[in-house]
Amino acid sequence: MNATSLPDGILLGRAAVPGQAYPSVVTLRDGQLIDITAKGMATVRDIAESGRAAEHVRTAEGKPLGDAAAILAQAEASLPRLLAPVDLQAIKASGVTFVVSLLERVIEEQARGDKGRADALRVEILGLIGTDLSELVPGSDAAMNVKAALIEKGVWSQYLEVGIGPDAEIFTKAQPMSAVGPGADVGLHPISSWNNPEPEIALLVTSSGQIIGATLGNDVNLRDVEGRSALLLGKAKDNNASASLGPFVRLFDGEFTLETVKGAEVGLRVEGEDGFVLEGRSNMAEISRTPESLVAATLGEHHQYPDGLVLYLGTMFAPVKDRDGAGKGFTHKIGDIVSISTPALGTLSNRVNLSTKCPPWTYGASHLMRDLARADLL
Repeated sequence: MNATSLPDGILLGRAAVPGQAYPSVVTLRDGQLIDITAKGMATVRDIAESGRAAEHVRTAEGKPLGDAAAILAQAEASLPRLLAPVDLQAIKASGVTFVVSLLERVIEEQARGDKGRADALRVEILGLIGTDLSELVPGSDAAMNVKAALIEKGVWSQYLEVGIGPDAEIFTKAQPMSAVGPGADVGLHPISSWNNPEPEIALLVTSSGQIIGATLGNDVNLRDVEGRSALLLGKAKDNNASASLGPFVRLFDGEFTLETVKGAEVGLRVEGEDGFVLEGRSNMAEISRTPESLVAATLGEHHQYPDGLVLYLGTMFAPVKDRDGAGKGFTHKIGDIVSISTPALGTLSNRVNLSTKCPPWTYGASHLMRDLARADLL
């Protein structure tokens, strides 16, 4: 990672500081990483729940920890290391939120690799639908007409149900405190031979349902495991180091808002040790369910999150570029560098490894509370 990874705005994050038991709450000012950990405001959760998160981060007293660009680049082992920028929040994710790419995957699946058949299916299905897919609203009468047409053609699936049906797919991506941050290894379960990154924007949401900021995320996905059965979603999604977030949460202010998120374009670049390069982009303007509706589907009278949550919004990018020969498609190799970026949020880069080879997750909420209590920060 390099200096171009540093976004503007009011930034909130966490860092492991050498020689210090607990992670520091940090921000970025004038190119310096600043420790703003304070009694009563010693966690990202505390700041988010304060009702004045942006103001607090902007005005809080702090001490410099070093050059932010050098820290992001992990230039020296003696420097602090950025962690995922959330702590006690639940880590949730929404799936199948881009209708256009979803229906294209269904068409390709039904065609079984026959491009001519895919073209014919596309014409046939679009003729039945009779609408612009990018304007299809999940759960609407038009969407239900599409559902009926696809069922008649024998191409309905549980993924289409959550893609254009009335209910969004919301699942637990990882446990609080288990996500990794920029520069860390991300993990693939060793049983998987077909997997991919999922570049996404993730929202920081308070316990009251207020959306106060956003960050970047990699929802590491095992396509072969989930493809065997949707009931294996937990095994496909929640493994050691399978959730990456960062580099910072950018808090909403007058210049950066939820509307900024809705118009963002998220870039993906995968660079392999074998020389393979994959690039793609995901345009948030094409999301089928609004971020507000996904948050409402996650928490409310039906479900509470007293420490708030971070919510991955989904991706329209499904990598299909052949890697090891024609028709073999894409899957990760150990050592791949995955970089997810958008100008407003910076760049999140991680190296791919097996989940069994990534550092084990050993520091949880109980450890954080004990360490903060010992430091008289609670």
